[in-house]
Amino acid sequence: AGVDRAIGVVDRAIEVFGAPIYVRHEVVHNKFVVNGLREKGAVFVEELSEIPNDSTVIFSAHGVSKKTWREAEERGLRVFDATCPLVTKVHLDVAKHASQGKSVILIGHAGHPEVEGTLGQYEKNNQGGEIYLVETVDQIDKLNIQQSTELAFVTQTTLSVDDTIMIIEALKKQFPDIKGPRRDDICYATQNRQDAVKALTEECDLVLVVGSVNSSNSNRLREIVEKNTVDAYLIDGVDDISQDWLKGKKRIGVTAGASAPEVLVQEVISMLKNKDAQVKELKGREEKVSFSLPKELL
Repeated sequence: AGVDRAIGVVDRAIEVFGAPIYVRHEVVHNKFVVNGLREKGAVFVEELSEIPNDSTVIFSAHGVSKKTWREAEERGLRVFDATCPLVTKVHLDVAKHASQGKSVILIGHAGHPEVEGTLGQYEKNNQGGEIYLVETVDQIDKLNIQQSTELAFVTQTTLSVDDTIMIIEALKKQFPDIKGPRRDDICYATQNRQDAVKALTEECDLVLVVGSVNSSNSNRLREIVEKNTVDAYLIDGVDDISQDWLKGKKRIGVTAGASAPEVLVQEVISMLKNKDAQVKELKGREEKVSFSLPKELL
């Protein structure tokens, strides 16, 4: 739902205000989607300094720091926020902890735009506190945090559920009084896809994951398959498939990251059908969540 909303924000902004519409970072991590929006008039940039004055800018689904928000406001840019509401929830938690002087441990991948945006929600005040980034269990012992410090944790929304559980368990062992979110921060779509790919892996000797190389949740799907000693490949679309991958394979699974359009999945399935494959769909959890566009674009 967050992906659909982000794409919808860019589409609608182009309709309402006309091209060009500037987007800070790829609005979602999918090559097909980004190229399609670029053809319509979206201009993707990494920094606000690349955007002319009096322009419209959209912040990607991954969210941005408070500093970036302030920079946009100071320059008078018209801003539409395509941040996934599930990411916004994490941002609000971090900002609340910072205002109370609590230290925060963010579980996530260094350099990912969502992580950079979440780190940027923590602003120190005279009550003290710090924010720390943890990627693996091994890094927990290296944290230099006083036991007397009030401590909370949050997570990136597109992590491996299993890996994150291990890190959280290790944090609770090291810091027994650490507080977590009331609800799991990992996106429901990420959780659903990871559960589904585990079931898929049990029946297949090859899994094709439709998703771009910079998509965190797509990479986690590939890793889950590989951990179960089944061959897996991450592909942007049907043209990326090597016929050598298919040789000797009797059961081929197809799954997709949260930001991969259904049309790309169907193209892969059509290719397999043309090779006389019989198609069986494994039922997963139905997703009925939707997020509305900003009222200014309705």
